[in-house]
Amino acid sequence: MRKVLLLAVLLASTPFFSQTEDEKQLKAIYDMALTKGKAYDWLNYLSNQIGGRLSGSVQAQHAVDYTKTQLDALGLDKVWLQPVMVPKWVRGIPEFAYFETSPGLTTNVPICALGGSVATPDGGLKANIVEVKGLDELEKLGRAKIEGKIVFYNRPMDPTLINTFEAYSGCVDQRASGAVEAAKFGALGVIVRSMNLRLDDYPHTGSMRYGDTPVNQRIPAAAISTNAAELLSATLKLNPNTKFYFKQNCKQYEDVQSYNVIGEITGSTYPKEVMVVGGHLDSWDLGDGSHDDGAGCVQSMDVLRLLKETGYKPKRTLRVVLFMNEENGMRGGNKYAEVARNNNEQHVFALESDSGGFTPRGFSIDASDENIEQIQGWRDLFAPYLIHVFQKGGSGADIGPLKDDGIVLAGLRPDTQRYFDYHHAENDTFEHVNKRELELGAATMASLVYLIDKYGTVPN
Repeated sequence: MRKVLLLAVLLASTPFFSQTEDEKQLKAIYDMALTKGKAYDWLNYLSNQIGGRLSGSVQAQHAVDYTKTQLDALGLDKVWLQPVMVPKWVRGIPEFAYFETSPGLTTNVPICALGGSVATPDGGLKANIVEVKGLDELEKLGRAKIEGKIVFYNRPMDPTLINTFEAYSGCVDQRASGAVEAAKFGALGVIVRSMNLRLDDYPHTGSMRYGDTPVNQRIPAAAISTNAAELLSATLKLNPNTKFYFKQNCKQYEDVQSYNVIGEITGSTYPKEVMVVGGHLDSWDLGDGSHDDGAGCVQSMDVLRLLKETGYKPKRTLRVVLFMNEENGMRGGNKYAEVARNNNEQHVFALESDSGGFTPRGFSIDASDENIEQIQGWRDLFAPYLIHVFQKGGSGADIGPLKDDGIVLAGLRPDTQRYFDYHHAENDTFEHVNKRELELGAATMASLVYLIDKYGTVPN
């Protein structure tokens, strides 16, 4: 009998027993998310009652008020708004465009102004058009072939790259810097192929920048749908003298005040060690921002609720942050990091969801090799939920400013194959979010937060 008791004591002190408790906790989290999740209901309201939440807009303020009210209702230890000044850019009336192959023979095409662009002249802009595949080709053509024309950037996303974010990174420079570079050669405006792997009729907006270019030298920039880009390219090959016309009415106003929305559960053992989970509350204005990034916001909110409802008492302070102005300025993420530094807060972990509400696959981790190995050691715990990606890589734009030698940063990585079908476009709407996939993402995030909180990070 004594041997049996001794064996029981030994088993209870081994990692196997601890892992069993972890398995139970993860099962409770996933069960709660899939049967009593709140993320989908929250997203429904954000998307269908508020809509697109461009920073500085009335809708963005409605989203601030709504999410704060919902966090208050969760019974967290503290909920507050963190003021941040954000840019206010307004699209104006819908854009209009066509190309003309001969006088009076025109074909309308769908476009949208890029975020931050200036307007066209009041009567619109019409000129011959020159197609390039990227910034290098623009420079090779030079002023002689660019001056007085509209530049058409038509480098597609690389379909051979399985990671669609790599494909996006490979061509987004033409959207961000295309207008600035074309203006140096005397271009009158730019049209950019939408960042989309699919051929469809939705133009995809996104931020562009003028840098220190004088206001009177800034040229208008718009995105064109992928179907229209294919048609325009084919037409130019047949008729290089094709002209392009577009009109947009966007305007940049003075900065306005907005807020990051923050809620927290105070840690029971190490309250000064802060763990953050978040997404960005703002979105572009064409759709309702369900995937980008309403999904990440409601998942992050539900992380704290799931841990609370399953009875877990965190050792460290858990904080949800809904960042404002990720899309066209990064003011919210920068302000949060600035305040954290000024308050000498000790952030040990931050997790961001900003890749859509699709089926979760795992995490990319920005940390020391030792911390990555620790997280990879939990593979077996995640295996029943088909979570298998634990790789070194980037985390998220809004938590990036928190980076230092003592913090582990991570990003939720869902399946990316459909993400750019909706990214920054009119069809980024609630009906394209799957309830179960969204809830699985929230549970996956909560599970990692639980494990990091329970075991801590590896000191550098």
